[in-house]
Amino acid sequence: MATAGPLTPAWGVLEALAATRKNFDLGAAFAADEGRETRYTRKTAGLVLDVSRQCIDDAVHHALLQLPDAVGMREAIEAMWRGDPINSTERRPAWHILLRRPAVAAARAPKEFTAVLAERERMLAFAEEVHDRGQFDTVINIGIGGSDLGPAMAVEALCSLGRARPAVHFVSNVDGCALHDLLQTANPQRTLFIVCSKTFTTQETLANANTAREWIRVRLGVTAIPDHFAAISVNAAAMDDFGIDPARRFAMWDWVGGRYSVWSAVGLALAIAIGRTAFDDFLTGAYTLDEHFRAAPWDENLPVMLALVGIWNINFLKIPTLAVLPYSDRLARFPAFLQQLEMESNGKSVTHDGTPVHWETAPVIWGEPGNNAQHSFFQLLHQGSLRAALDVILLKRSPIANDHAQRLATANGLAQIETFALGQRTDDPHRVHPGARPQSVIVLEQLTPATLGALIALYEHKVYAQSVIWGINAFDQFGVELGKKICHRTLAALDSAESGGSGDLRSVRGLIEKVKST
Repeated sequence: MATAGPLTPAWGVLEALAATRKNFDLGAAFAADEGRETRYTRKTAGLVLDVSRQCIDDAVHHALLQLPDAVGMREAIEAMWRGDPINSTERRPAWHILLRRPAVAAARAPKEFTAVLAERERMLAFAEEVHDRGQFDTVINIGIGGSDLGPAMAVEALCSLGRARPAVHFVSNVDGCALHDLLQTANPQRTLFIVCSKTFTTQETLANANTAREWIRVRLGVTAIPDHFAAISVNAAAMDDFGIDPARRFAMWDWVGGRYSVWSAVGLALAIAIGRTAFDDFLTGAYTLDEHFRAAPWDENLPVMLALVGIWNINFLKIPTLAVLPYSDRLARFPAFLQQLEMESNGKSVTHDGTPVHWETAPVIWGEPGNNAQHSFFQLLHQGSLRAALDVILLKRSPIANDHAQRLATANGLAQIETFALGQRTDDPHRVHPGARPQSVIVLEQLTPATLGALIALYEHKVYAQSVIWGINAFDQFGVELGKKICHRTLAALDSAESGGSGDLRSVRGLIEKVKST
């Protein structure tokens, strides 16, 4: 592995620059440079990225552009494309880029691509069958994490393209409430469940899947179970026991992490919702961004530019959070999707070789659709003492052909962007807006399957580029495992009729007794 960015001379140059730019005046920067916005704007794949409202000048920009070469970014990108084990702790590739490669590029693809194409065709054929036969009017995807967040976000984003039937829903929470509510009105004869779990052992997913299975068994009989379930998993024995028809099983690969899996059969619910052609466009948009990331020079490279301004904010300006603000309700779940993508990937505190890091890594990601957020937490963003960096996402055209409403939403977004950047000076201290809130602005020509695919890939590659600079592994997630293991003990303690059955669960022993139902 190459040297982490903070250990290179390029990092020291940035530290020196940061020391003299603690009170950067964005208003003055725009006033002094009429070409600033143009110089810091790039576009590709139906996306426009404008970082002119970041607290950078040409010296900082130039210094940031030295970081990718200092850490061997080009070789790190090629390692991903070759299928090298860049997930170093688990000794496997992170090869989600293979999932959106088009069939016409098969001649140059690795041998694994044959299986990808075959499974893609099986999945899309099944999705079309579900739609064309009209047997089901309700599809319920049961998963959690990457088996839920990606496809659920994409179905909501592209619901304007969705076909009237079947209606596609998502269930993830183990408390059972969401599934319970859906089953109140669902017709068992016309309901299809998709169980999405790579191992077919995920506790939350299996709990909901078993509830759904029992609902079908009671109402239609055990022999009906294979007709009402499909699954995405590698655990054939578990699917046999559950009763999944082999023709309705779709593969996953260990070289695809859950948060990078919407491009695979994990996207089955999305394919059912939007159809084969739109799903292919979704893959094409991501592939276009892939090729851009691989080939574009750093100064033209959208994922690298987004990564570098993030590094500047997190490591040099010491801004610990990133608010994601889409000015479209169709992207309401995009911030939640990014929470997993960024924080599960780069929420690490050791380098590839296990050495503790002495620098900040992933920011805290949060956000809401911009218009709603204006009436909730924008007060803090404008005048609060805790600063946040911002990613603002605008649409040029309405996804529902309501141009007046979209102009109103966009006008609100532009007004907030202006205020975040320039602020307001006044003699009344209560009405002072400091401004200089660092922002990246992303403009989509239109919210289509292709631009959504490109937008997701933009952030995927941003995350990888930042992980290379920080010297960390973006593709493992051991942090979530310990609590899941301990859950077996807390569940046993809750089920125990004896008081004090919590054993060595020292910190929650008292809480267990408080929440016991018996």
